[in-house]
Amino acid sequence: MGNSYEKITAEFLGLAGVKVDGSNPWDIRIHNKDFYRRALTEGELGLGESYMDGWWEAEKIDELIHRILVARLDEKIRLKFSLLMKLFTDKFINLQSRRRAFIIGEKHYDLGNDLFESMLDRRMNYSCGYWKDATNLDEAQENKLDLICRKLYLKPGMRILDIGCGWGPFGKYAASKYQVEVTGITISREQVQLGQRLCDGLPVDFRLMDYRNMKEKFDRIVSVGMVEHVGYRNYNTFFKVAGRCLEEDGLFLLHTIGHMEPAKATDPWTNKYIFPNGMIPSASQLSNAFEKLFVLEDWHNFGPDYDRTLMAWHENFVNNWDKLKSDLSERFYRMWKYYLLSAAAAFRSRRCQLWQIVLSRNGVPGGYQSVR
Repeated sequence: MGNSYEKITAEFLGLAGVKVDGSNPWDIRIHNKDFYRRALTEGELGLGESYMDGWWEAEKIDELIHRILVARLDEKIRLKFSLLMKLFTDKFINLQSRRRAFIIGEKHYDLGNDLFESMLDRRMNYSCGYWKDATNLDEAQENKLDLICRKLYLKPGMRILDIGCGWGPFGKYAASKYQVEVTGITISREQVQLGQRLCDGLPVDFRLMDYRNMKEKFDRIVSVGMVEHVGYRNYNTFFKVAGRCLEEDGLFLLHTIGHMEPAKATDPWTNKYIFPNGMIPSASQLSNAFEKLFVLEDWHNFGPDYDRTLMAWHENFVNNWDKLKSDLSERFYRMWKYYLLSAAAAFRSRRCQLWQIVLSRNGVPGGYQSVR
């Protein structure tokens, strides 16, 4: 049976132009023969875990995963019963309920500010940069922040709600450059503590709370990279909360990763190790959720920019590993590398997108003027 697993795996990889022990940088080198059975029977989970365990290597993991995704090999490998049960659970249980809302903060965002400070840009943006006319990560992230501010047509004195504010990069930028007041909410204690220090002296207020508990009114609302944690069962609730908190003439900008088709679960490896209970929305899931609540003013896709952003994060992470490794294991290093490089591959393959969506309560009089 061992030889059969090996033969079938080699045939599958061949469909993506990948060879076992080949000479191309995307070819895979196997260090443990049990990899073949694990990859075939456990799919994405087996592939990721076996890399963490040191069972295989590739010079360019991002190119390997890119080829696998373009060939859609992930859709052709049979799932184990345990993974099917996971999908069944996700379908019938609200994994992003109020009771479970803080899990992602504790498991991911509270890993330690040192990790994210070493990986991200100087403003601590943990979302896609906008690389138009940018030559480095700092410029791309500043471009993104200014793009959001211009799309929202910010004016001095406006009150802004930032849902999923992270360490406050948007709040700090908008308050400094556009003289607005920002209230940021997050489910991460680490983000609140560092964010308050980074925004000291500015009209930026951080609150540790679930978005569903917000009831105040704001002139503008922004949410960057947060709806991926909301879950398909809660999309309509999310938009109802935004509608409840937005003034009648206000604008709401949603910045999110997007999936090609509706999904009710994330891939098992990402769910287990990186973003527990995460879920990437599709265009139809979002539009169905905000219908009757908002007017769609603008929909901007710059998904390939996330490939460049993730590769820049990977470079920073690798270059700063010596400063981090005393507190983190070698297995964590391999896990984080796999996360960043496989995510870059997903955007490179165009299987994942990056959307900025601008919504209004009743339509902008005379029409909204799109900004790029």
